[in-house]
Amino acid sequence: MSSKLMLKQFAMTAVTLATLSMPAAAQNLFETAVTVGDSVITEYEIGQRSRFLQILNAPGGTREGAIEALIEDRLKLQATQSAGIVLGEEGVRNAMSDFAARVDLSTEEFITALAGSGISEETFRDFVTTNIVWRDFIRAEFGSRVQISEADIDRAIGSTAGTSSIRVLISEIIIPAPPPRAAQAQAQADQAAQATSIAEFSSFARRFSATATRARGGRLEWLPLNNLPAQLRGLILGLAPGEVTSPLPIPGAIALFQLRDIEETDTPSQEFSAIEYAAFYMDGGRSPETLAAAEKLKSNVDVCDDLYGVAQGKPAEALDRGTLEPKDIPQDIAIELAKLDPGEVSTNLTRSNGETLVFLMLCGRTAVVNEDLGREEVAANLRQQRFQGYSESLLGELQSRANIVRK
Repeated sequence: MSSKLMLKQFAMTAVTLATLSMPAAAQNLFETAVTVGDSVITEYEIGQRSRFLQILNAPGGTREGAIEALIEDRLKLQATQSAGIVLGEEGVRNAMSDFAARVDLSTEEFITALAGSGISEETFRDFVTTNIVWRDFIRAEFGSRVQISEADIDRAIGSTAGTSSIRVLISEIIIPAPPPRAAQAQAQADQAAQATSIAEFSSFARRFSATATRARGGRLEWLPLNNLPAQLRGLILGLAPGEVTSPLPIPGAIALFQLRDIEETDTPSQEFSAIEYAAFYMDGGRSPETLAAAEKLKSNVDVCDDLYGVAQGKPAEALDRGTLEPKDIPQDIAIELAKLDPGEVSTNLTRSNGETLVFLMLCGRTAVVNEDLGREEVAANLRQQRFQGYSESLLGELQSRANIVRK
């Protein structure tokens, strides 16, 4: 906004405000309206803050909004003064100058424009001073807790431009189909595909599925749609709640999925450029002994690197670890990885016609980087968001403890 336009807007607002009658409660301008501990808020301050926020076209320009803002200011000042944080005169002048520069005005031009609307320089001064000392206080108090990692930045810049994402609630049936029982597995899959209700599909899952979810009727928790392989996303989106996919052949098995629910969330969606995982191959397939050994191994490994020690002394092909683009990951492995967080394990898959169990661990996902965003800028935004969270939390705590009396 240009200086001339800003000044014109101030002048027009001043005329508008001048035509407003003063509320009865504000007839005595210096009457106490609120006390915050030992601090007093007057009707004059409320009127000044309300007009100031209106001119800035900021939220809270009502009388009640101004009161709430001034109460928060008193609490902020009490906390910062107790901590010994004060803003010197030079700091105050710089803060006022920076604020005025946001609308392409000098401090003097901004103060003149405010005066034309009946707003004092002191109101402006108090507003910026409180915000600056509170900012410095929050950074000093919580700075050591606000650490932004490279992974945090990757997640942030991997988010799409949209402000929402889709997540799905699905159930699964994975039926082992080694050659000796391939026909039987296909018959079971065809039968399960005819399920017409969630309860019926769950019954088939308990009977036919070989995954750990069979005890829950194949029910999975909410999953971000983008975690699923691209082919499966399209199939899931084509279902109505309660409907089931056609049987999907995957290495050594047949898979079916039922959509139970779908919803849009406020969490930005993410696309992934690469997924890192490790597969440790265990002889014995899904025999009780091998499954028991896999469960024991789960309790002894926390990250993919731990599997190097487990594989030591075994043939090199016993451990397969790599980073692939999502489109290059075998479909059965991609389906399993979609259910996992980094460090989690699946033992639902087999190889070698069912004779080898796949101990599958997700190492991590790499978000697609949006090259238009600089990493330093993203880190600064994330840091600011976290400071804001601490600020709001502390302010709520101060309000709950304060003795606030409205006259």
